[in-house]
Amino acid sequence: MRFLEAWVATPLAQAVGWTLLHSLWEGAIISAALAALLVAVRSARARYAVACVALLLLLGGIGLTFVRVMPEGVQGLHSAGTPALPAWTVGPDRDANGPSGLGLAAVVPWLTPFWILGVWIFALGQLAGWISLSRLRRRGVCCAPEHWQKELVRLSARLRVSRPVLLLESCLAEVPMVVGHIRPAILMPIGLLAGLPAGQIEAILLHELAHVRRYDYLVNVLQRSVESLLFYHPAAWWISRVIRAERENCCDDVVVAASGNVQQYAEALATLEQNRWSGREPAVAAKGGNLVKRIRRLLYPKGSNGAWTPLFAAAILVATGVVAFAAWPAKPLQQSSAAKQRQADRAEASPYERWLNQEVVYIITDEERAAFQKLTTDEERNKFIEQFWERRNPNPGSPENTFKEEHYRRIAFANEHFATGRPGWKTDRGHVYIVYGPPDEIDSHPGKKPYPFEEWRYRHIEGQGDKVIFAFTDRKMTGDYQLAPGHPVKKNSTYP
Repeated sequence: MRFLEAWVATPLAQAVGWTLLHSLWEGAIISAALAALLVAVRSARARYAVACVALLLLLGGIGLTFVRVMPEGVQGLHSAGTPALPAWTVGPDRDANGPSGLGLAAVVPWLTPFWILGVWIFALGQLAGWISLSRLRRRGVCCAPEHWQKELVRLSARLRVSRPVLLLESCLAEVPMVVGHIRPAILMPIGLLAGLPAGQIEAILLHELAHVRRYDYLVNVLQRSVESLLFYHPAAWWISRVIRAERENCCDDVVVAASGNVQQYAEALATLEQNRWSGREPAVAAKGGNLVKRIRRLLYPKGSNGAWTPLFAAAILVATGVVAFAAWPAKPLQQSSAAKQRQADRAEASPYERWLNQEVVYIITDEERAAFQKLTTDEERNKFIEQFWERRNPNPGSPENTFKEEHYRRIAFANEHFATGRPGWKTDRGHVYIVYGPPDEIDSHPGKKPYPFEEWRYRHIEGQGDKVIFAFTDRKMTGDYQLAPGHPVKKNSTYP
């Protein structure tokens, strides 16, 4: 404690304390000037540039203030007790140790150790974020399909991006993002390339390439460094928020100028929102900024102030989310209560209902299901079931049906290994296993943070191609791995 008191009494601590205090009114002036300019300027590029200049002016003004208040013993400019800028004190004749209270000149130096502690805390937080982000680039990723690799090269040439950009699919990223400056990589959530229309994917890739072309990743690194230094300053956080919003607007403008389809890009942004999460802030991503404001700006570039405009933008978000949810494979819903489970069990108590809705639910065709439901007698149903298996018998007429035996073996395996709060055949892993059989390779990470995940790799699946990957994540930490969006599981009528 004595060491801290002695250090606070040094001229350097006094200079830092006065600098921090003066930075508050300096930041207020700069923020007011920036707010006035933002009202007058409409161009996203100009607003972004003005906000960046404001943040630099704030940082530079603080540095200049520190130089000016530096004591004479350090810089040879001023005495330690007489700051060059106005020294705010409660009163010049008041005793700092008297009963009337402490003078501001005695309190200000104590701001310095708290500021240093805050800088260290924020810096360590930023460091942890960058370490997590670097792992995100290396773990749970695979190369995107060759078609999209070629498409990325074409789009890079279109935007005149000189640096090579890597396109990866990630099990952990939930929104597209750019990682790295020297060797940039675009991380796409696994399944997104297959789950969205080609036009929307192209717009998303253009947005991420715009970040690369504008060196936004590097600017974001510098911006976060300033935030760590000025963590205490409301003006710094507000200016930084303006920079991030306008950065996304600038990239949106690049996409619209390159593609010309505003409506399609607005729908792509709304679709991304349905799959977003808190994100990793050190990266720059397509979902940054206020989504409704971005959609409104895209649809109404002249800045209409009509009352219906934000409602219309929000309607696009909701409608697109419904469409995306309907397009992606639905996941079985867990029963919320024991009563619902008992009700479902009673509904499937009939052996024919159980056969239809449990045993062959993943392999029966829609036409076969409709035909079976029209049958009225058990004799007809038994005959149908017999013919159902015979049609899938690799050796018609043989008493041994290897297809049927393999199918029930897979159901038994799924129930034994994938059951959680529901039977194993109802889980996503059980579904994939029953339809496609055991994978050729499993990459499992049960203790992975922020949540466990698995990748099932198949060398070849008939009708889907080579090197098919299914990604499963356990975000609720219950052991029930959910299939990542964009991985439709097709019904299979012939097992290998």
